[in-house]
Amino acid sequence: MKKNDPKVINAWCMYDWANSVFPLVITTAIFPPYFLKMTTGKIPGADESLTRFFGLEVTNSVLYTYCISFAFVLVALLNPYLSALADFSGKKKAFMQFFCYLGGISSSLLFFFYGKTVEYGTTLFIMAMVGFAGSLVFYNSFLPEIATEDRFDKVSAKGFSLGYFGSVLLLIANLVMILKGEAWFGITDGTLAPRLAFLTVGLWWIGFAQITFAKLEDKPTGHKMEGMLTKGFDELKKVWYQLQELKLTKRFLLAFFFYSMGVQAVMYLATVFGETVVGMEQHELIILVLLLQLIAIPGAYLFAKISEWKGNIVSLISTMVIWIGVCLYASTLASGMKYEFYGVAVFVGMVMGGVQSMSRSTYSKFIPSETEDTASFFSFYEFLEKVSIALGTFIFGLVFQVTGDMNKSAVALSVFFVLGLLLLLRIPSRHIYDVHLKGEK
Repeated sequence: MKKNDPKVINAWCMYDWANSVFPLVITTAIFPPYFLKMTTGKIPGADESLTRFFGLEVTNSVLYTYCISFAFVLVALLNPYLSALADFSGKKKAFMQFFCYLGGISSSLLFFFYGKTVEYGTTLFIMAMVGFAGSLVFYNSFLPEIATEDRFDKVSAKGFSLGYFGSVLLLIANLVMILKGEAWFGITDGTLAPRLAFLTVGLWWIGFAQITFAKLEDKPTGHKMEGMLTKGFDELKKVWYQLQELKLTKRFLLAFFFYSMGVQAVMYLATVFGETVVGMEQHELIILVLLLQLIAIPGAYLFAKISEWKGNIVSLISTMVIWIGVCLYASTLASGMKYEFYGVAVFVGMVMGGVQSMSRSTYSKFIPSETEDTASFFSFYEFLEKVSIALGTFIFGLVFQVTGDMNKSAVALSVFFVLGLLLLLRIPSRHIYDVHLKGEK
């Protein structure tokens, strides 16, 4: 593929448009309240929030956070090895397609999730999460192949912006179906509209992904399948040894690991916090998520502009300061403080787009320009992100389970951002990439 080809770049960005409906519609806006509703009051004589899962009694909100944690631990274990195989075989697109179809089909099958099928619903949710997270390592690794370094920030921001905008369109359609289902469409079953939303996510995801797959190209190496298992590990070890010599890359990955624990926990559990602590209704939560997504679009471009002006690290540091303030203020919220929570959402949306876009493009600049093992390099990035998601959501749920106070979970998240900030301060802010790649320390 020719670098900086507008058609290829646009097609690559369309995968953000395709798959971003999953984290928005399912993991953030509609599935969490639906899941809590389907698992409330299922054990006679017990606390309404308790549900039974494979014979165990567990709080439904805690079960939800643990499902996310388990899915990302699974992906974290698989992706480094799979990405090494992708680099060895030269078939990154094929691996990306597999995980895309796994996630899309699993999302669609959530249509059959009712209150009496908790194990079925959670299993499909985990499979869909694996599909979503698994495809991203291969998707992100194409960035250094389709664009030159001077365009990483803008291309990454464009991808995330398209994802935010596209997912908002589908969410609005689903919101209309949920709020006006009976009046406009004659839907009398209270579960049908949310379940149709799950079905549309799978169809949207797989359908628009075909635009991406039509333009991205594999680079088959011609290596035979015999010995591929061993060669996969060899590829991974090769990249690991390269990372040992890239000190700034290691510093960035460590900072990324800590602040991602906070970022991803906020993204995946914001609606659970809004419902549990603030007492927001489902339609209010969906409006909240729409607000987050719309503000994230200019946020991604704003922090790309700050990067152009002051450098990637300064841009990321500025997001850390805002994230810390958001978590500490959220820890003071109580039931009924809905307008205050909307205010928090404005700041979350702004830095959400910025930190995601800038993290991807910053790491792309840290990868040596001559490397061909981009999937293996990104596997370490994705591995740390998935482990951070698992730990962040797990710690959030654990603090809530132990203390019974979700506000304290918000305080715990602020600690991750403080650690990320301190580690980012150890990285030079301007002109670091040329210096780094020349081997200077």
